[in-house]
Amino acid sequence: MNVFLWILAASLGAVFVGTGVLKLARTRDQLAAMGQPWVEDFGQGTIRAIGVLELLGAVGLVVPPLVGVAPVLAPVAASGLVLLMAGATATHARRAEWGNAAGTLVLLVMAAVVAWGRFGPYPF
Repeated sequence: MNVFLWILAASLGAVFVGTGVLKLARTRDQLAAMGQPWVEDFGQGTIRAIGVLELLGAVGLVVPPLVGVAPVLAPVAASGLVLLMAGATATHARRAEWGNAAGTLVLLVMAAVVAWGRFGPYPF
């Protein structure tokens, strides 16, 4: 189970590094042109803040347990990503963007499994 949780955390980390960097590097109009119409509901500052939260979550999932310093930050980061993805799922569902809602729901479940496993029976 430990290996499974590491794989989940690394996968989530990779996804959130990618999406976080994208939100920081692209403008709102560029994101909308890339098929992310949800950005119409948010300002550029909010989109950048979401990108920063995604990057922090990705780093928190992997780096602390990898270096052995404050590994409790991994399930804390996973819990933060659960909350972030709950908001993303709600936003996509409200806008009837069902494909995006399904994707964020999958990420939510993955992060919840990491949080459960690392807070619960499989801590570092």
